[in-house]
Amino acid sequence: MSAENTDFAKALREAGLRATQQRTALLSILMEAVDHPNADELLARARGLDDSVSLATVYRTLSALEEAGLIRKLTLENEPARYEITPVAEHDHIVDIDSGEVIEFASDEINRLRADMAAKLGYEIISQHTLIRARRIRPD
Repeated sequence: MSAENTDFAKALREAGLRATQQRTALLSILMEAVDHPNADELLARARGLDDSVSLATVYRTLSALEEAGLIRKLTLENEPARYEITPVAEHDHIVDIDSGEVIEFASDEINRLRADMAAKLGYEIISQHTLIRARRIRPD
């Protein structure tokens, strides 16, 4: 087992999960992903590592990883959910409604405004996520 797989196994155990081959593989795939893959895309990538992986296994594993707080599910309107490793720093997403591209962005200013608004209402933010559906502006 490589050092990276050992790190994934340790993260799984610390989250209270057994370090199965499927869980380790999906964590590895999500860590390396530059996009936000959906379950079908994760299945295709996982089968590149282990052709015995089924879609049911992918969904069970994603559910367990999400419940353990290791990954985050991005629910998009009228589209399959997409997944990412739980971010170290909070960030938001813009979804291009024409291409389906998911773009991450982080803004200290937006986070500060959110915290101020929550505090004014008597709350402390535990977690947050904004999904903006947008269309690219075409120059005239």
